[in-house]
Amino acid sequence: MSRSERLFDLLQTLRRHRRPVSGKVLAEEIGVSIRTLYRDIASLQAQGATIEGEPGVGYVLKPGFLLPPLMFPAEEIEALVLGSRWVADRADNHLRDAARSALARIAAVLPPELRDELDASSLLVGPGANIPADAIDPALLRKAIRTERKLSLSYRDGSGTGSERVVWPFALAFFDQVRVLVGWCELRQDFRSFRTDRIACAEILDARYPKRRQVLLKQWREIQKMPRPDA
Repeated sequence: MSRSERLFDLLQTLRRHRRPVSGKVLAEEIGVSIRTLYRDIASLQAQGATIEGEPGVGYVLKPGFLLPPLMFPAEEIEALVLGSRWVADRADNHLRDAARSALARIAAVLPPELRDELDASSLLVGPGANIPADAIDPALLRKAIRTERKLSLSYRDGSGTGSERVVWPFALAFFDQVRVLVGWCELRQDFRSFRTDRIACAEILDARYPKRRQVLLKQWREIQKMPRPDA
């Protein structure tokens, strides 16, 4: 393992621990000597990481440290490129621009040889079916999800029948041919999915919905018998 890979592993290990963790435990998790661990912690601190603690007490990484110019394995670079290219091709314009911007930011902090590998990635996203155009801005739906606000929707079902809904939105699913808003529907008193191209009008209401987004997502996954993303 190279030094840059080792520093990256240490950083990720520290991020997994919310409470101070001893140097011995960190060294065992990463597979280095305690002496090497102390040197690596000093290196990360020199690069701007706020790592508090000392030998015999434990260490904790304070939030807010941005990604330093460390090593990415080839597979991680390919995953970043492929994911960003898929978003740029299949998501809405706001997410497309955000994906390209994020990839450019990552490229800016990579060592030159890895930056070349990122630019030369041969993983491509093939053409898919045309996604029906949305009448509303998907960015508004994402804002409602982030802020946990209720949404007032004018919606048309598959037969063209219209209805007015108040929804607690907590997820936005991207498929090859459609995008789907998932939320709790006050009209039906149940979880419902809404194709975004069938939403004629949407307005974010001032009222927050009474449950946290993560709670609603967990309940919906359990009903759908869906595994956790990290399972």
